[in-house]
Amino acid sequence: MKSATTSPFCLAPAACLSFICLFLLTGCDTTPRERQEVVRQEARKLDTLAERAGDRLDRASDRAADYTATARARNRQPLDPAAESAFTTELLGTYATIDQLTPQSIEPAYTQLLRQTRAKRRQWTQRDWDYATSVYKRLNNQLKAIRLDVVGRDELRIRGLQAEFVAMESGRDIKDLGQAVKE
Repeated sequence: MKSATTSPFCLAPAACLSFICLFLLTGCDTTPRERQEVVRQEARKLDTLAERAGDRLDRASDRAADYTATARARNRQPLDPAAESAFTTELLGTYATIDQLTPQSIEPAYTQLLRQTRAKRRQWTQRDWDYATSVYKRLNNQLKAIRLDVVGRDELRIRGLQAEFVAMESGRDIKDLGQAVKE
């Protein structure tokens, strides 16, 4: 995070303050025409600062739009079924046959998914996250199908694991967007 002193938005108040101090200090010893020139000079400085800040915002906005367009294009690409199957096996291990999970095995499957996600998420690309999200959604669909038979204690654990998965995925999205805007 940038410090307040390097932000273009924090420079303008500092410039205003210096202008006010300069104006008050020179007000008694100058003529109105001299004060008018000081005002013009300080206004030019403020305009320059505002223009630079606007340019930075434009560039950041363009980069964010590029990132969003790239993400949309990636999301339109279908997942490879073979790669999705391999990813499911990698993430879920013995629980990879999601449609056969029972009320007793669904909570350990989520636990396995989160254990693997925690371990591998730092190396994952956005496409890897797409595959992980697909596995996560399939687990959620299976949970919906058997939910009425799941013990309440297990369902509470599952809800916590779901929240953690979504938080990790959102964190990655925010990190990637931040890097795209910064570059």
